[in-house]
Amino acid sequence: MNGQPAVGPGVEIEVISGDGTREVIPLPHGEDPTGVLAAHGWHEPRWERAVRVAPERTRLIAAATRGPEQPLAADRPQPRDPDLTIAPGEQARAHQRVAAYALVVAERRLLLTQLSSRVHLVPGHWNLPGGGIDPGEDPADAVVREVWEETGQRLAVTGLYRVQSQHWLGRAPSGALEDFHAVRLIYCGTVAEPSEPVLHDVGGSTAAARWVSAAELDALPLVVSVRQLRGTIHRLMDSSEG
Repeated sequence: MNGQPAVGPGVEIEVISGDGTREVIPLPHGEDPTGVLAAHGWHEPRWERAVRVAPERTRLIAAATRGPEQPLAADRPQPRDPDLTIAPGEQARAHQRVAAYALVVAERRLLLTQLSSRVHLVPGHWNLPGGGIDPGEDPADAVVREVWEETGQRLAVTGLYRVQSQHWLGRAPSGALEDFHAVRLIYCGTVAEPSEPVLHDVGGSTAAARWVSAAELDALPLVVSVRQLRGTIHRLMDSSEG
C-alpha cells in the first residue's frame, strides 16, 4: 500500500568503532536500528545515549564493531491490528513516534504502569513508565519527566540500555489509518527513595502505577515490549537489595 508522507520525528544513528571511525546513518521508516546498522556493516551495537540534534530529530549514539554488510530483508509482511478493515482507496499515513521508558527496580520490585482505556488495543496491560518526547526535549530528561508524571517517583537515569522498534498497520485513536513505527528508548535508572506510586497525569494513557514483585510480574498482562525484556528484568530483581 502506498502511504502518505511520513509524519513525526526523524531518527538517525551515529555509530563509532574502536578506532574512532564514525558514521551517521538515517533510520528509514519502519526499520529496526540494529538491522539498519548491520546493513551498513556495523554489528553488536552498544547503545550509549540519545540526544536531540533538532527539535524533531533524535540521534542514537552507539559503539559497534565492523563486519560484513547484511542486507535488510525484503518484502517482509507488515503486522496489522487484529480485525483491521481498510476502506477501498484508503491510504495509511506513515507516523513515527520516539518515546523514552524507564527500567527501574528497587527492593526487588519493578515499577510498572497500567494502560488506560485511551490505549484501545491493550487497555489494562502493564508497561514500563514512560512516553513521548516533547519537541526539543532531551530524551533522558523526557524519561525523568514521564516517570514523575506517571508514578510520582524521582528517577536518576544511569544509562541507555536498549532501543526497541516495532512497525505495524493500524488505527490511531482518531480513527485514521496509520503505518506506525514506534522507536522505544529503554533507560535504566534508580529511585533513591521508592514510595507508593502517585499518578499526577490523570486522564491520559496511564490508569495506575505500582511496584510489582517477580511473582506478580509473571501473572500480569504485559505489553510485548516488556515481555521482550523479561529475562533482564528478573536478573535485575534477583540482584536488587531488599
